[in-house]
Amino acid sequence: MAAATIDVVDKTGVRQLVLAGDWRLATMPQPIAEFELHLRQLAAGNPDWELRSISRLDSAGATVLWRAWGRQWPAALALSAEHRALLERVASIAREPEAPAARDPLAWITALGQLSLAAQRHLSEIIALIGQLVLDLGYLCLHPREIPWREFSANLYKSGALALPVIALIGFLIGIVLSYLSALQLKTFGADVFIVNLLGISIVRELGPMLVAVLVAGRSGSAMTAQIGVMRVTEEIDALATMGVSRSQRLLLPKVLALAVAMPLLVIWCSAAGIIGGMIAAKLQMGLSYGFFIDTLPRVVPVANVWIGLCKGLVFGVLIALIACHFGLRVKPNTESLSALTTSSVVCSITVAILVDAVFAVATRGLGLP
Repeated sequence: MAAATIDVVDKTGVRQLVLAGDWRLATMPQPIAEFELHLRQLAAGNPDWELRSISRLDSAGATVLWRAWGRQWPAALALSAEHRALLERVASIAREPEAPAARDPLAWITALGQLSLAAQRHLSEIIALIGQLVLDLGYLCLHPREIPWREFSANLYKSGALALPVIALIGFLIGIVLSYLSALQLKTFGADVFIVNLLGISIVRELGPMLVAVLVAGRSGSAMTAQIGVMRVTEEIDALATMGVSRSQRLLLPKVLALAVAMPLLVIWCSAAGIIGGMIAAKLQMGLSYGFFIDTLPRVVPVANVWIGLCKGLVFGVLIALIACHFGLRVKPNTESLSALTTSSVVCSITVAILVDAVFAVATRGLGLP
């Protein structure tokens, strides 16, 4: 292993730099910055370069030479074909950053168009996914023996049963907070008894479904996207196709059906926990008895509100599962894509849930009123 050397030779008034030895990171003089500065000083005056005596050259040595030459080829250069190829490769990579382009005043139109096209692609892919799932559902109705009961029950357990504790806790605490805040305002107007109306309508009709949608999107939706994404990265989905197993029947449809069944049940569970928390807070804050609360609740909260909450839960469950599966199938074989699309899945699911809830609020504004 010979160290990198530089010899200055004067031939008939022409200065020539003869480089020899191993021009590699391990053999070049240290520190590299000072050695590069010295080489740049020697390169002043456009001398001839003799590099044929270099025995070994790596990318670090080629980069030092290219920088010393001012990022351009010298006028007189002698080197081997192998080293020239390496220097050309370094020259093609180590370019100066281009000056930023002038700001286009109409760039926002281009950005808006790109967002619109991306949204159109997502929408078309989700519609295609819905169509495929409908076909699979029809096929399984005609062939009940092929229904993936095990996959369905596993997803129902993970998305529904395992989510009961956290949803009950969140619903209970939200009921307490809402009851305490409402009591402060209702006491001002002497309308203590109307806290039953406020808690019943708000929790059963709005807060219950929305809380469950946000929690399920962050918990189960992200897990579904990550699971399908990992299967994409590890090529397990391609293996299923090779074995003749339908990915939509065995992987996607059970998730959508399980979440469609679990969400309405979780909405009832969350609403019950929220009402219990509000009832306890109303007892402690306002002195309303449990018997009065339980007796008044069915009279001031019509059953239509319960059905509205259940319908919201069903729609939210289907949409969250579809979005999770859609983003999972778009994962590319790298970890960065997996993390980015998992985050996008959660954000998109929550956004869609809020938009659909607004549509429900407008469409059912005349229903469920006492």
